[in-house]
Amino acid sequence: MAEIDNKQVKSRRQLMTERLQSRYPDKDFSDEDSFFGQISDDYDEYDKNLAGYREREKAFSDMFTSDPRSARFLTDWRKGEDPVVGLVRQFGTDIKDAIDDPERQEEIAAANKEFVDRVAKEKELEDVYQKNLQESLSTLERMQQERGMSDEEIDSAMELLLTIIKDGIVGKFTPESIDMALKAINHDADVTAANEEGVVQGKNTKVEEKLRKPKSGDGTAALGGSNGSGRPSRPRPSLGALDNFDDGTKTIWERGGEKRISAR
Repeated sequence: MAEIDNKQVKSRRQLMTERLQSRYPDKDFSDEDSFFGQISDDYDEYDKNLAGYREREKAFSDMFTSDPRSARFLTDWRKGEDPVVGLVRQFGTDIKDAIDDPERQEEIAAANKEFVDRVAKEKELEDVYQKNLQESLSTLERMQQERGMSDEEIDSAMELLLTIIKDGIVGKFTPESIDMALKAINHDADVTAANEEGVVQGKNTKVEEKLRKPKSGDGTAALGGSNGSGRPSRPRPSLGALDNFDDGTKTIWERGGEKRISAR
């Protein structure tokens, strides 16, 4: 009895949170907006599906009410009866008479053509699906080997893609799916911008290091010659935009002197 009394009883909110968490493991329901927002979205989806079920049920109900034989025909067909035999059983030879009626041959031919086209299209789509599926499986296997991914990672990626596909079929696009698409679209541009920023920062760092680097000699920076050593000077390093201020023939001090002379 004490064990039963000590057993913690979960609140309705806790039970609902656990239920939502099991259905949407990637979402956080700790705050009120996310918790009640998901409940509202689920109710909207439920109402939408329920309306569809009711509409289809009404269509069948109206058909069965207008002619009860259609209900018996479908029931027998569901149980495995040959539909041709079922039609004759429920509608008699009227079916055969309608098919043989010369005035209805054009209508029946059009219906038969629609049936043949639909079957051919379904077979074509099935063939394309099977071909694409084999190529996709080969691609997944190759990517898994190249990137060293586990079976769980591949399964998670495919589950996400299938979820997006199923949502798209019913016209559902979640914020998570849209964010993922936007990130994928902007990925190349973001990488390019980051690389360019890194190159510029690297060049600026090199320029600053070269400008701060002390020169050997008598303490005076010799910027324009070979320091009188008679040895050929080393190739001047590229300083980017700073190259525009020095052509290698005169020092900054000489240039400054010319400006001071010309200014007098």
